[in-house]
Amino acid sequence: MAQKILVSFTLNGKEVDVAVEPRELLIHTLRERLLHTGPHIGCETSHCGACTVDLDGMSVKSCTMLTVQCEGTSLLTIEGLEQNGTLHALQQAFHEQHGLQCGYCTPGMITRAYRLLQENPNPSEEEIRYWISGNLCRCTGYQNIVKAVQAAAQKLAAQPA
Repeated sequence: MAQKILVSFTLNGKEVDVAVEPRELLIHTLRERLLHTGPHIGCETSHCGACTVDLDGMSVKSCTMLTVQCEGTSLLTIEGLEQNGTLHALQQAFHEQHGLQCGYCTPGMITRAYRLLQENPNPSEEEIRYWISGNLCRCTGYQNIVKAVQAAAQKLAAQPA
């Protein structure tokens, strides 16, 4: 058994310290040690994007990242988007626009869309499709996902700064 390493980072606005094996993947730390089960294990090869999280302002697939690489970082998962019982505009829009069916890809899809809207608050349909191209959905055909991202962008743009 490998010696464990203490890793400290911010998870959804809260400081966490977790002891992990050096080879432990971030997705396993999130789900099994920290009980943040929003990010899903879909493929463990980075093809599907179900495990997508936001790390220091970048979308990353947590199934191919070691937890020890997160030392001192700030990490956001789907659980961190909801604030004080209020869904984030993206979460609400996915519900209202029926941007999900089975829901398995949804946490990664929303987290990826969150990063898109941080960098481009008014994306075109083509830009949305490009940005979510690394996240696979086997149920929806993507049309309602795109509509949900567009609706969230409009809602966020209408909010006072």
